[in-house]
Amino acid sequence: MDNLAKAQNEVKKDYDYEKIAESNEFKSLISAKKRFIVPTVIFFIVFYFTLPILTSFTTILNKPAIGAITWTWVYALAQFVMTWVLCTIYVKKASRYDQEAEAIIENHKRQGDQ
Repeated sequence: MDNLAKAQNEVKKDYDYEKIAESNEFKSLISAKKRFIVPTVIFFIVFYFTLPILTSFTTILNKPAIGAITWTWVYALAQFVMTWVLCTIYVKKASRYDQEAEAIIENHKRQGDQ
């Protein structure tokens, strides 16, 4: 058996994942993740697809914003900014969720040792 398979077997013996998944702590963590991820994804999709819809079916973004630069270019640049901002926020939130998940696992491991 290779080292990865051995490590997976050892981890499986250490934790009762079904018990952890049924715990209120874990359900609360999943709920918090959903409360963040679902609105963020909806915002991203709406913001992303608004540009092609507006440029294909309207002339709203064809007006100049700054000199010869139209609102289409401003909106397109805003999409890059939005992507980086959302990625940064997600990475910070994911780090916190990872810490909470580790705390839940350690809490259940301690309860199992008692």
